[in-house]
Amino acid sequence: MTLTHADSHLSPIPSTTSPRWGLRLWAILFVAGLAMFLDALDLSMVGVALPSLGAELGLDTTSLQWIVNGYILGYGGLLLLGGRAADLLGRRRVFLAALVVFGIASLVGGLVDDGAILVATRVVKGIAAAFTAPAALSIITTTFKQGHDRNKALSIFTVFGATGYASGLIMSGLLTAIDWRLTFFAPVIAVAIVLVAAFIVVPRNQDTDHGRIDFAGAATLTGGMLAAVYTIVTAPETGFTGTVIATLVAAVLLLAAFFVIESRVRHPLVRLSIFKVTSIVRANLAAMAIFGSYISFQTIVSLYLQNTLGWEPLQMALALAPAGIIVAFLSPFAGRFIDRFGTTPMIIAAMSAFVLGYLWFILRGGSPQPAYLVDYLPSFLLLGLGFAIGFSAVMVQATEGITDEEQGLASGLVQTSGQIGGAIVLAIATSLISATAATSIAEYRPGLYLVIAVAVIGLLASVSVVMTRRRRADALT
Repeated sequence: MTLTHADSHLSPIPSTTSPRWGLRLWAILFVAGLAMFLDALDLSMVGVALPSLGAELGLDTTSLQWIVNGYILGYGGLLLLGGRAADLLGRRRVFLAALVVFGIASLVGGLVDDGAILVATRVVKGIAAAFTAPAALSIITTTFKQGHDRNKALSIFTVFGATGYASGLIMSGLLTAIDWRLTFFAPVIAVAIVLVAAFIVVPRNQDTDHGRIDFAGAATLTGGMLAAVYTIVTAPETGFTGTVIATLVAAVLLLAAFFVIESRVRHPLVRLSIFKVTSIVRANLAAMAIFGSYISFQTIVSLYLQNTLGWEPLQMALALAPAGIIVAFLSPFAGRFIDRFGTTPMIIAAMSAFVLGYLWFILRGGSPQPAYLVDYLPSFLLLGLGFAIGFSAVMVQATEGITDEEQGLASGLVQTSGQIGGAIVLAIATSLISATAATSIAEYRPGLYLVIAVAVIGLLASVSVVMTRRRRADALT
């Protein structure tokens, strides 16, 4: 079966049933999915290993936060550039090169004994992931035709992420018991496997050079995003110091310069008219609500279970694992639901599940003697359900109707929205909670209220779209 490409107009295309995929198509999907698996695996493993890492290297809480925030800084700051680079320089080329950098940074991170160098490797890994993630997603969206094939492919793509995240939680608990450095070395093996597979199966015709890189736009965007993410993750910890104010001003000026440049150059890094496509804007807002609420929720729950209830890392990892397992189990069916109901109803259902999951934990999670099966598990299962039916729908909505030449841009845009949403909400949430010497759920409730508020806003935004459509339909009849 030959590779197919997304149509180039901006109107939705009806879903169609395609013949069975050949071995080569499955192989391409598998390789792109492995990159998603790798990103999720690394993120979840490092989170569980932080206490052991800090104890050996003598890092305080502030330094440990930068092990995570350094990754977010590189990832969130360069995702748009990474997506556009995949369009212009070639998806296969960018994908392979970024994987090599990711693997080297992970290897160095496992060898060093200096906290500052370790944080630097995390920043480099985030930068590498900012190129692999949109390249992998755009390889899928340009390989599988918009409609049934792409919906099915993206739903399977989600399985890899969920499996990687759940596997990372469990593996990290086991590996950290031996040596926390193994959590850095494990991704190196995965990178080697993905590299060999990608070199063999990803077709060279993914390398389609169109236009040229807008260096002025790339410089102002990258600088502005890095300054913005740094400000977001630093301000709640240090307050508005002179450095934070300076980076905030730099972020505003650089991003303003970026929009001016993009409106004038012949080959912009980001075509600003893409924001006129309302479905893409809605998908990016949904990504911000989903990741913004969930990343903050997971952080709060991890602090509560370990610091307040005294749970061990492996115990906590196993408690959260059902969310990833249910995503892995249900995600393959998401494409069928998208074909039948469309993306907006699926996103509404997903946001409803998130709201109910957060609400359940707020109402039941602080019980004096919590029972996992009654007080925690229903919340985690609802969140898994939300991801299973929502992530694929958001990815489909964010990339449908976009030409092959801009699939990397659209992919990078929606992933940037998720990362920035996560950074903003997490920064505010951590400033609201009192995780030090917390003795009950009460210290965490302000952060949990923020989490559910973000999810409710995301739900209302999606519901308003349906209500607007119905009013328009009623007006025509």
